[in-house]
Amino acid sequence: MSNQNSPIDPYDDDKLREECGVFGVIGAPDAANFVALGLHALQHRGQEAGGIVTHDPKTGFNQARRMGLVRDNFTTNDMMAMLPGDIGVGHVRYSTTGSKSQHTAIRDVQPFFGEFSMGGAAVAHNGNLTNAIALRRDLIERGAIFHSTSDSECIIHLMARSMGRTIPDRMKEALRQVEGAFSIVAMTRSKLIGVRDPLGIRPLVLGKIGKAYVLSSETCALDILGAEFVREIEPGEMVVVTTDEVKSYRPFEAKKPRPCIFEYVYFSRPDSVIAGKSVYEVRRNIGKELAREAPVEADMVCPVPDSGTPAAIGYSQESGIPFEMGIVRNQYVGRTFIEPTAQIRNMGVRLKLNVNRELMRGKRVILVDDSVVRGTTSRKIKDMVLEAGAAEVHFRVASPPTVWPDFYGVDMPNREDLLAARMTEEEMCEYLGVASLKFVSIDGLYRAVGEPNGRDPNNPAYHDAVFTGDYPVAPSDMIAKGFKPKIAAE
Repeated sequence: MSNQNSPIDPYDDDKLREECGVFGVIGAPDAANFVALGLHALQHRGQEAGGIVTHDPKTGFNQARRMGLVRDNFTTNDMMAMLPGDIGVGHVRYSTTGSKSQHTAIRDVQPFFGEFSMGGAAVAHNGNLTNAIALRRDLIERGAIFHSTSDSECIIHLMARSMGRTIPDRMKEALRQVEGAFSIVAMTRSKLIGVRDPLGIRPLVLGKIGKAYVLSSETCALDILGAEFVREIEPGEMVVVTTDEVKSYRPFEAKKPRPCIFEYVYFSRPDSVIAGKSVYEVRRNIGKELAREAPVEADMVCPVPDSGTPAAIGYSQESGIPFEMGIVRNQYVGRTFIEPTAQIRNMGVRLKLNVNRELMRGKRVILVDDSVVRGTTSRKIKDMVLEAGAAEVHFRVASPPTVWPDFYGVDMPNREDLLAARMTEEEMCEYLGVASLKFVSIDGLYRAVGEPNGRDPNNPAYHDAVFTGDYPVAPSDMIAKGFKPKIAAE
Protein backbone atom coordinates (compact mmCIF):
# COMPACT_ATOMS: atom_id res chain seq x y z
CA MET A 1 0.00 0.00 0.00
CA SER A 2 3.00 2.25 -0.02
CA ASN A 3 2.82 5.35 -2.13
CA GLN A 4 6.32 4.62 -3.39
CA ASN A 5 4.93 2.92 -6.49
CA SER A 6 2.44 5.72 -7.19
CA PRO A 7 3.10 8.23 -9.96
CA ILE A 8 3.07 11.75 -8.55
CA ASP A 9 0.21 13.88 -9.77
CA PRO A 10 1.59 17.42 -9.59
CA TYR A 11 -1.92 18.84 -9.63
CA ASP A 12 -3.56 16.83 -6.86
CA ASP A 13 -1.09 14.63 -4.99
CA ASP A 14 -2.57 14.75 -1.52
CA LYS A 15 -5.80 12.77 -1.66
CA LEU A 16 -6.69 9.22 -0.72
CA ARG A 17 -7.74 7.29 -3.78
CA GLU A 18 -10.23 4.48 -4.03
CA GLU A 19 -8.56 1.88 -6.13
CA CYS A 20 -11.26 0.90 -8.60
CA GLY A 21 -14.82 0.64 -9.79
CA VAL A 22 -16.65 -2.35 -11.27
CA PHE A 23 -19.64 -2.62 -13.58
CA GLY A 24 -21.48 -5.38 -15.40
CA VAL A 25 -24.59 -5.92 -17.52
CA ILE A 26 -26.51 -8.93 -18.87
CA GLY A 27 -29.34 -9.04 -21.38
CA ALA A 28 -28.49 -5.81 -23.20
CA PRO A 29 -27.71 -5.76 -26.93
CA ASP A 30 -24.32 -4.11 -27.42
CA ALA A 31 -23.53 -4.65 -23.76
CA ALA A 32 -20.08 -3.06 -24.14
CA ASN A 33 -21.70 0.34 -24.75
CA PHE A 34 -23.59 0.03 -21.47
CA VAL A 35 -20.43 -1.03 -19.66
CA ALA A 36 -18.45 1.88 -21.09
CA LEU A 37 -21.12 4.35 -19.98
CA GLY A 38 -21.19 2.79 -16.53
CA LEU A 39 -17.41 2.95 -16.21
CA HIS A 40 -17.49 6.58 -17.34
CA ALA A 41 -19.81 7.35 -14.41
CA LEU A 42 -17.40 5.49 -12.11
CA GLN A 43 -14.28 7.20 -13.49
CA HIS A 44 -13.69 8.98 -10.15
CA ARG A 45 -12.93 5.57 -8.65
CA GLY A 46 -10.03 4.92 -11.03
CA GLN A 47 -8.39 6.99 -13.75
CA GLU A 48 -5.24 5.07 -14.62
CA ALA A 49 -6.72 2.35 -16.78
CA GLY A 50 -9.85 0.47 -17.75
CA GLY A 51 -10.92 -2.81 -19.27
CA ILE A 52 -14.02 -4.47 -20.71
CA VAL A 53 -14.78 -8.14 -21.39
CA THR A 54 -17.86 -9.29 -23.31
CA HIS A 55 -19.18 -12.57 -24.67
CA ASP A 56 -20.89 -13.22 -27.97
CA PRO A 57 -22.02 -16.71 -29.12
CA LYS A 58 -20.31 -16.25 -32.49
CA THR A 59 -16.97 -14.79 -31.39
CA GLY A 60 -16.71 -16.10 -27.83
CA PHE A 61 -15.06 -13.92 -25.20
CA ASN A 62 -13.75 -10.55 -26.32
CA GLN A 63 -11.62 -8.22 -24.25
CA ALA A 64 -9.90 -4.85 -24.42
CA ARG A 65 -7.68 -3.24 -21.78
CA ARG A 66 -6.28 0.24 -22.12
CA MET A 67 -4.33 2.79 -20.12
CA GLY A 68 -6.04 6.10 -19.53
CA LEU A 69 -9.61 7.36 -19.31
CA VAL A 70 -12.75 5.62 -20.53
CA ARG A 71 -13.64 8.56 -22.78
CA ASP A 72 -10.26 8.29 -24.55
CA ASN A 73 -10.44 4.53 -25.15
CA PHE A 74 -13.96 3.13 -25.25
CA THR A 75 -15.89 5.59 -27.39
CA THR A 76 -15.05 4.80 -31.03
CA ASN A 77 -17.15 2.57 -33.26
CA ASP A 78 -14.07 0.50 -34.14
CA MET A 79 -13.29 -0.21 -30.50
CA MET A 80 -16.85 -1.10 -29.53
CA ALA A 81 -17.20 -3.34 -32.59
CA MET A 82 -14.39 -5.45 -31.09
CA LEU A 83 -16.59 -6.12 -28.05
CA PRO A 84 -19.84 -7.71 -29.30
CA GLY A 85 -22.34 -9.52 -27.10
CA ASP A 86 -25.21 -8.97 -24.68
CA ILE A 87 -23.20 -9.63 -21.52
CA GLY A 88 -20.14 -7.73 -20.32
CA VAL A 89 -18.14 -6.62 -17.31
CA GLY A 90 -15.73 -3.73 -16.88
CA HIS A 91 -13.25 -2.20 -14.46
CA VAL A 92 -11.55 1.15 -13.88
CA ARG A 93 -8.52 1.28 -11.66
CA TYR A 94 -6.06 3.01 -9.51
CA SER A 95 -3.69 0.36 -8.30
CA THR A 96 -2.89 -0.50 -4.71
CA THR A 97 -1.28 -3.93 -4.60
CA GLY A 98 0.65 -4.20 -7.85
CA SER A 99 3.29 -2.22 -9.69
CA LYS A 100 2.51 0.90 -11.68
CA SER A 101 5.57 1.00 -13.89
CA GLN A 102 4.99 1.66 -17.59
CA HIS A 103 6.27 -1.80 -18.49
CA THR A 104 3.92 -3.79 -16.26
CA ALA A 105 0.82 -1.68 -15.75
CA ILE A 106 -1.18 -3.04 -18.70
CA ARG A 107 -0.92 -6.61 -17.46
CA ASP A 108 -2.47 -5.52 -14.16
CA VAL A 109 -5.53 -4.01 -15.83
CA GLN A 110 -8.73 -5.89 -15.12
CA PRO A 111 -11.05 -7.70 -15.73
CA PHE A 112 -8.91 -10.84 -15.46
CA PHE A 113 -9.95 -13.79 -17.62
CA GLY A 114 -9.57 -17.51 -17.04
CA GLU A 115 -10.53 -20.53 -19.11
CA PHE A 116 -11.86 -23.45 -17.05
CA SER A 117 -13.07 -26.93 -17.97
CA MET A 118 -16.68 -25.72 -17.93
CA GLY A 119 -15.95 -22.50 -19.84
CA GLY A 120 -14.38 -19.10 -19.43
CA ALA A 121 -14.92 -16.45 -16.77
CA ALA A 122 -13.90 -12.82 -16.37
CA VAL A 123 -13.47 -11.28 -12.91
CA ALA A 124 -13.39 -7.58 -11.94
CA HIS A 125 -12.45 -6.91 -8.32
CA ASN A 126 -12.83 -3.78 -6.19
CA GLY A 127 -10.94 -3.95 -2.92
CA ASN A 128 -7.76 -5.51 -1.65
CA LEU A 129 -6.91 -8.95 -0.31
CA THR A 130 -4.98 -8.68 2.95
CA ASN A 131 -3.56 -12.22 2.67
CA ALA A 132 -2.63 -11.98 -1.02
CA ILE A 133 1.13 -12.31 -0.44
CA ALA A 134 0.70 -15.57 1.45
CA LEU A 135 -1.83 -16.87 -1.08
CA ARG A 136 0.38 -15.97 -4.03
CA ARG A 137 3.41 -17.65 -2.50
CA ASP A 138 1.43 -20.83 -1.85
CA LEU A 139 -0.08 -20.84 -5.34
CA ILE A 140 3.29 -20.35 -7.03
CA GLU A 141 4.77 -23.18 -4.96
CA ARG A 142 1.95 -25.38 -6.27
CA GLY A 143 2.72 -24.48 -9.88
CA ALA A 144 0.56 -21.45 -10.62
CA ILE A 145 1.97 -19.02 -13.18
CA PHE A 146 0.96 -15.42 -12.53
CA HIS A 147 0.68 -12.91 -15.37
CA SER A 148 0.20 -9.78 -13.26
CA THR A 149 1.35 -8.25 -9.99
CA SER A 150 -2.25 -7.74 -8.83
CA ASP A 151 -3.66 -9.47 -5.77
CA SER A 152 -6.90 -9.97 -7.70
CA GLU A 153 -5.31 -12.60 -9.94
CA CYS A 154 -5.18 -14.89 -6.90
CA ILE A 155 -8.94 -15.31 -7.25
CA ILE A 156 -8.62 -16.76 -10.78
CA HIS A 157 -5.92 -19.23 -9.65
CA LEU A 158 -7.92 -20.32 -6.63
CA MET A 159 -10.90 -20.90 -8.90
CA ALA A 160 -8.75 -22.99 -11.24
CA ARG A 161 -7.76 -25.27 -8.34
CA SER A 162 -11.31 -25.68 -7.08
CA MET A 163 -13.21 -28.90 -7.71
CA GLY A 164 -16.54 -27.07 -7.92
CA ARG A 165 -18.79 -28.20 -10.76
CA THR A 166 -19.87 -24.72 -11.81
CA ILE A 167 -18.03 -21.40 -12.04
CA PRO A 168 -20.15 -19.83 -9.27
CA ASP A 169 -19.30 -22.82 -7.05
CA ARG A 170 -15.61 -22.37 -7.81
CA MET A 171 -15.83 -18.69 -7.02
CA LYS A 172 -17.49 -19.42 -3.68
CA GLU A 173 -14.70 -21.84 -2.76
CA ALA A 174 -12.00 -19.40 -3.90
CA LEU A 175 -13.42 -16.45 -1.97
CA ARG A 176 -13.72 -18.47 1.23
CA GLN A 177 -9.91 -18.61 1.21
CA VAL A 178 -9.27 -14.88 0.87
CA GLU A 179 -9.20 -12.18 3.52
CA GLY A 180 -9.82 -8.47 3.19
CA ALA A 181 -12.23 -6.52 1.04
CA PHE A 182 -13.86 -7.58 -2.20
CA SER A 183 -16.78 -6.44 -4.25
CA ILE A 184 -16.67 -8.51 -7.41
CA VAL A 185 -18.50 -8.38 -10.71
CA ALA A 186 -17.79 -11.47 -12.83
CA MET A 187 -19.25 -13.15 -15.89
CA THR A 188 -19.44 -16.47 -17.68
CA ARG A 189 -20.93 -17.06 -21.11
CA SER A 190 -24.44 -16.78 -19.73
CA LYS A 191 -24.27 -15.51 -16.16
CA LEU A 192 -23.42 -12.26 -14.39
CA ILE A 193 -22.11 -12.73 -10.84
CA GLY A 194 -21.88 -10.19 -8.03
CA VAL A 195 -20.26 -10.80 -4.63
CA ARG A 196 -19.53 -8.67 -1.55
CA ASP A 197 -17.23 -9.68 1.28
CA PRO A 198 -18.88 -10.60 4.61
CA LEU A 199 -18.23 -7.15 6.09
CA GLY A 200 -19.47 -5.30 3.00
CA ILE A 201 -16.42 -3.01 3.07
CA ARG A 202 -16.73 -1.97 -0.57
CA PRO A 203 -20.14 -1.17 -2.14
CA LEU A 204 -22.09 -3.00 -4.88
CA VAL A 205 -25.62 -2.44 -6.18
CA LEU A 206 -28.09 -4.19 -8.49
CA GLY A 207 -30.11 -2.33 -11.11
CA LYS A 208 -32.40 -3.06 -14.03
CA ILE A 209 -32.98 -1.37 -17.39
CA GLY A 210 -35.74 -2.95 -19.45
CA LYS A 211 -35.08 -6.68 -19.24
CA ALA A 212 -31.35 -6.21 -18.65
CA TYR A 213 -29.74 -6.44 -15.21
CA VAL A 214 -26.85 -4.25 -14.09
CA LEU A 215 -24.26 -4.55 -11.29
CA SER A 216 -22.33 -1.44 -10.28
CA SER A 217 -20.06 -0.06 -7.58
CA GLU A 218 -22.37 2.96 -7.18
CA THR A 219 -25.90 4.07 -7.97
CA CYS A 220 -24.65 7.06 -10.00
CA ALA A 221 -23.68 4.63 -12.77
CA LEU A 222 -27.27 3.37 -12.91
CA ASP A 223 -28.48 6.93 -13.37
CA ILE A 224 -26.41 7.53 -16.50
CA LEU A 225 -28.15 4.57 -18.15
CA GLY A 226 -31.61 5.44 -16.86
CA ALA A 227 -31.57 2.14 -14.96
CA GLU A 228 -33.84 1.40 -12.03
CA PHE A 229 -32.16 0.80 -8.66
CA VAL A 230 -33.28 -2.63 -7.43
CA ARG A 231 -31.26 -3.10 -4.23
CA GLU A 232 -27.81 -3.34 -2.75
CA ILE A 233 -25.95 -6.60 -2.85
CA GLU A 234 -25.82 -7.40 0.84
CA PRO A 235 -22.57 -8.02 2.75
CA GLY A 236 -21.61 -11.67 2.39
CA GLU A 237 -24.04 -12.23 -0.49
CA MET A 238 -23.44 -13.70 -3.94
CA VAL A 239 -25.98 -13.11 -6.70
CA VAL A 240 -25.99 -15.13 -9.90
CA VAL A 241 -27.93 -13.29 -12.60
CA THR A 242 -29.25 -14.70 -15.86
CA THR A 243 -31.54 -13.02 -18.37
CA ASP A 244 -34.46 -14.68 -16.55
CA GLU A 245 -33.72 -14.41 -12.82
CA VAL A 246 -31.53 -13.32 -9.92
CA LYS A 247 -30.52 -16.08 -7.51
CA SER A 248 -29.05 -15.21 -4.10
CA TYR A 249 -26.55 -17.28 -2.11
CA ARG A 250 -24.80 -16.90 1.25
CA PRO A 251 -21.44 -18.63 0.81
CA PHE A 252 -19.70 -17.10 3.85
CA GLU A 253 -20.01 -17.25 7.60
CA ALA A 254 -22.29 -14.41 8.68
CA LYS A 255 -20.61 -11.38 10.27
CA LYS A 256 -21.79 -7.98 11.43
CA PRO A 257 -21.31 -5.66 8.43
CA ARG A 258 -18.78 -2.84 8.62
CA PRO A 259 -18.90 -0.91 5.33
CA CYS A 260 -16.21 1.68 4.70
CA ILE A 261 -17.20 5.05 6.18
CA PHE A 262 -14.80 6.85 3.81
CA GLU A 263 -17.19 6.09 0.95
CA TYR A 264 -19.38 8.79 2.51
CA VAL A 265 -16.49 11.15 3.25
CA TYR A 266 -14.76 11.13 -0.14
CA PHE A 267 -14.72 8.06 -2.40
CA SER A 268 -18.28 7.94 -3.73
CA ARG A 269 -19.83 10.54 -6.00
CA PRO A 270 -22.11 12.94 -4.10
CA ASP A 271 -25.07 11.95 -6.30
CA SER A 272 -24.80 8.30 -5.23
CA VAL A 273 -26.89 6.62 -2.54
CA ILE A 274 -25.32 4.11 -0.13
CA ALA A 275 -27.41 2.00 2.24
CA GLY A 276 -30.35 4.29 1.62
CA LYS A 277 -28.37 7.42 2.52
CA SER A 278 -27.60 10.22 0.08
CA VAL A 279 -23.84 10.75 -0.01
CA TYR A 280 -24.43 14.47 -0.55
CA GLU A 281 -26.70 14.71 2.48
CA VAL A 282 -24.19 12.89 4.67
CA ARG A 283 -21.40 15.24 3.58
CA ARG A 284 -23.58 18.26 4.26
CA ASN A 285 -24.41 16.80 7.69
CA ILE A 286 -20.68 16.43 8.40
CA GLY A 287 -20.32 20.15 7.74
CA LYS A 288 -23.12 20.89 10.17
CA GLU A 289 -21.45 18.74 12.82
CA LEU A 290 -18.19 20.62 12.20
CA ALA A 291 -19.92 23.97 12.68
CA ARG A 292 -21.36 22.82 15.99
CA GLU A 293 -18.10 21.27 17.21
CA ALA A 294 -15.65 23.87 15.92
CA PRO A 295 -17.25 27.32 15.55
CA VAL A 296 -15.12 30.34 14.69
CA GLU A 297 -15.82 33.98 13.85
CA ALA A 298 -15.30 34.58 10.14
CA ASP A 299 -16.66 36.35 7.09
CA MET A 300 -17.06 33.45 4.69
CA VAL A 301 -17.09 29.68 4.38
CA CYS A 302 -15.16 28.52 1.31
CA PRO A 303 -14.88 24.91 0.08
CA VAL A 304 -11.73 23.36 -1.30
CA PRO A 305 -13.33 22.18 -4.56
CA ASP A 306 -14.83 19.91 -5.40
CA SER A 307 -14.84 17.40 -2.58
CA GLY A 308 -15.17 19.96 0.21
CA THR A 309 -18.25 21.64 -1.24
CA PRO A 310 -21.15 19.73 0.43
CA ALA A 311 -19.51 19.96 3.87
CA ALA A 312 -18.86 23.68 3.37
CA ILE A 313 -22.54 24.19 2.51
CA GLY A 314 -23.49 22.39 5.72
CA TYR A 315 -21.03 24.45 7.77
CA SER A 316 -22.44 27.65 6.30
CA GLN A 317 -26.06 26.63 6.90
CA GLU A 318 -25.39 25.69 10.53
CA SER A 319 -23.14 28.65 11.38
CA GLY A 320 -24.95 31.34 9.44
CA ILE A 321 -21.66 32.45 7.88
CA PRO A 322 -22.06 33.07 4.12
CA PHE A 323 -20.97 30.35 1.69
CA GLU A 324 -18.75 31.64 -1.11
CA MET A 325 -16.96 29.97 -4.01
CA GLY A 326 -13.68 31.69 -3.20
CA ILE A 327 -11.63 29.04 -4.97
CA VAL A 328 -12.36 28.05 -8.57
CA ARG A 329 -11.27 24.74 -10.02
CA ASN A 330 -9.97 24.32 -13.56
CA GLN A 331 -11.85 21.18 -14.64
CA TYR A 332 -9.58 20.53 -17.62
CA VAL A 333 -6.23 19.91 -15.97
CA GLY A 334 -5.28 16.25 -16.01
CA ARG A 335 -2.22 14.13 -15.53
CA THR A 336 -1.27 14.33 -19.20
CA PHE A 337 -1.93 18.06 -19.62
CA ILE A 338 1.77 18.87 -19.63
CA GLU A 339 5.03 17.09 -18.86
CA PRO A 340 5.45 17.44 -15.07
CA THR A 341 8.85 19.11 -15.07
CA ALA A 342 10.30 20.59 -11.89
CA GLN A 343 8.99 24.01 -12.88
CA ILE A 344 5.47 22.67 -13.38
CA ARG A 345 5.65 20.81 -10.06
CA ASN A 346 6.58 24.06 -8.36
CA MET A 347 3.42 25.59 -9.78
CA GLY A 348 1.66 22.74 -8.02
CA VAL A 349 -1.93 23.22 -7.07
CA ARG A 350 -2.18 26.56 -8.93
CA LEU A 351 -2.68 24.60 -12.15
CA LYS A 352 -5.89 23.15 -10.76
CA LEU A 353 -7.18 25.79 -8.34
CA ASN A 354 -7.36 29.57 -8.53
CA VAL A 355 -8.37 32.02 -5.80
CA ASN A 356 -11.01 34.70 -6.42
CA ARG A 357 -8.94 37.63 -5.19
CA GLU A 358 -11.71 40.24 -5.12
CA LEU A 359 -13.79 37.98 -2.93
CA MET A 360 -10.99 37.04 -0.51
CA ARG A 361 -9.33 40.42 0.08
CA GLY A 362 -9.46 41.45 3.76
CA LYS A 363 -11.75 38.55 4.73
CA ARG A 364 -11.55 35.99 7.51
CA VAL A 365 -11.93 32.74 5.60
CA ILE A 366 -12.96 29.26 6.75
CA LEU A 367 -11.57 26.68 4.30
CA VAL A 368 -13.45 23.35 4.38
CA ASP A 369 -11.86 20.21 2.92
CA ASP A 370 -12.74 16.53 3.16
CA SER A 371 -9.41 15.37 4.61
CA VAL A 372 -5.79 16.20 5.36
CA VAL A 373 -3.41 13.40 4.39
CA ARG A 374 0.16 14.63 3.95
CA GLY A 375 -0.80 18.28 4.32
CA THR A 376 1.19 19.41 1.29
CA THR A 377 -1.80 20.57 -0.75
CA SER A 378 -3.46 22.16 2.29
CA ARG A 379 -0.39 24.36 2.82
CA LYS A 380 -0.34 25.44 -0.81
CA ILE A 381 -4.02 26.36 -0.77
CA LYS A 382 -3.58 28.34 2.46
CA ASP A 383 -0.65 30.23 0.89
CA MET A 384 -2.75 31.08 -2.17
CA VAL A 385 -5.61 32.41 -0.04
CA LEU A 386 -3.30 34.58 2.08
CA GLU A 387 -1.48 35.85 -1.01
CA ALA A 388 -4.87 36.86 -2.39
CA GLY A 389 -5.28 39.18 0.58
CA ALA A 390 -7.29 37.17 3.11
CA ALA A 391 -6.94 38.45 6.68
CA GLU A 392 -7.14 35.00 8.31
CA VAL A 393 -7.44 31.39 7.24
CA HIS A 394 -9.18 28.80 9.42
CA PHE A 395 -9.10 25.17 8.32
CA ARG A 396 -12.03 22.82 9.00
CA VAL A 397 -11.76 19.19 7.97
CA ALA A 398 -14.81 17.02 7.23
CA SER A 399 -13.23 13.83 8.59
CA PRO A 400 -11.25 12.93 11.71
CA PRO A 401 -7.43 12.95 11.51
CA THR A 402 -6.11 10.28 9.12
CA VAL A 403 -3.71 8.39 11.37
CA TRP A 404 -3.53 4.82 10.04
CA PRO A 405 -3.12 3.27 6.58
CA ASP A 406 -5.94 1.38 4.89
CA PHE A 407 -5.36 -2.13 3.54
CA TYR A 408 -8.73 -2.80 1.91
CA GLY A 409 -8.45 -1.09 -1.46
CA VAL A 410 -7.24 2.46 -0.83
CA ASP A 411 -4.10 3.96 -2.33
CA MET A 412 -2.51 5.86 0.54
CA PRO A 413 0.87 6.70 2.06
CA ASN A 414 2.86 4.80 4.62
CA ARG A 415 1.88 5.66 8.16
CA GLU A 416 5.00 7.76 8.69
CA ASP A 417 3.93 9.99 5.78
CA LEU A 418 0.52 10.75 7.30
CA LEU A 419 0.62 14.17 8.90
CA ALA A 420 -1.73 13.26 11.74
CA ALA A 421 0.30 10.16 12.61
CA ARG A 422 3.33 12.23 13.60
CA MET A 423 1.84 15.54 14.76
CA THR A 424 -0.75 16.70 17.26
CA GLU A 425 -3.57 18.93 16.08
CA GLU A 426 -1.71 21.95 17.44
CA GLU A 427 1.47 20.94 15.61
CA MET A 428 -0.48 20.41 12.39
CA CYS A 429 -2.03 23.85 12.77
CA GLU A 430 1.43 25.38 13.06
CA TYR A 431 2.77 23.30 10.16
CA LEU A 432 -0.09 24.36 7.89
CA GLY A 433 0.29 27.96 9.01
CA VAL A 434 -3.40 28.59 9.64
CA ALA A 435 -5.10 30.59 12.36
CA SER A 436 -6.97 27.50 13.56
CA LEU A 437 -7.40 23.88 12.56
CA LYS A 438 -10.21 21.54 13.61
CA PHE A 439 -11.31 18.10 12.46
CA VAL A 440 -14.78 16.67 12.89
CA SER A 441 -14.78 14.16 15.75
CA ILE A 442 -15.27 10.46 15.11
CA ASP A 443 -18.58 10.69 16.99
CA GLY A 444 -19.58 13.69 14.87
CA LEU A 445 -18.82 11.72 11.73
CA TYR A 446 -20.96 8.82 12.94
CA ARG A 447 -23.82 11.18 13.81
CA ALA A 448 -23.63 12.59 10.29
CA VAL A 449 -24.15 9.13 8.78
CA GLY A 450 -27.16 8.49 10.99
CA GLU A 451 -25.77 7.06 14.24
CA PRO A 452 -27.30 9.46 16.81
CA ASN A 453 -25.16 8.18 19.68
CA GLY A 454 -21.92 8.41 17.76
CA ARG A 455 -19.43 5.56 17.49
CA ASP A 456 -19.80 2.54 19.73
CA PRO A 457 -16.16 1.53 20.36
CA ASN A 458 -17.23 -2.00 21.30
CA ASN A 459 -19.42 -2.49 18.24
CA PRO A 460 -18.60 0.07 15.51
CA ALA A 461 -21.03 0.23 12.60
CA TYR A 462 -18.37 1.08 9.99
CA HIS A 463 -14.85 0.29 8.90
CA ASP A 464 -13.01 3.40 10.11
CA ALA A 465 -9.48 2.11 10.63
CA VAL A 466 -7.81 5.11 8.97
CA PHE A 467 -9.11 7.19 11.88
CA THR A 468 -9.13 4.67 14.76
CA GLY A 469 -6.62 1.93 13.95
CA ASP A 470 -9.46 -0.58 14.45
CA TYR A 471 -9.00 -3.05 11.61
CA PRO A 472 -12.07 -5.26 11.04
CA VAL A 473 -9.90 -7.82 9.20
CA ALA A 474 -6.37 -8.29 10.44
CA PRO A 475 -3.96 -7.18 7.64
CA SER A 476 -2.01 -10.42 7.89
CA ASP A 477 0.39 -9.76 5.00
CA MET A 478 1.42 -6.40 6.45
CA ILE A 479 1.66 -7.77 10.00
CA ALA A 480 4.02 -10.42 8.62
CA LYS A 481 6.13 -7.56 7.23
CA GLY A 482 6.33 -5.94 10.65
CA PHE A 483 3.33 -3.58 10.63
CA LYS A 484 1.90 -3.16 14.13
CA PRO A 485 -1.76 -2.12 14.14
CA LYS A 486 -3.17 -0.32 17.13
CA ILE A 487 -6.15 -2.67 17.15
CA ALA A 488 -6.51 -5.72 14.92
CA ALA A 489 -9.35 -8.13 14.46
CA GLU A 490 -8.79 -11.56 15.85
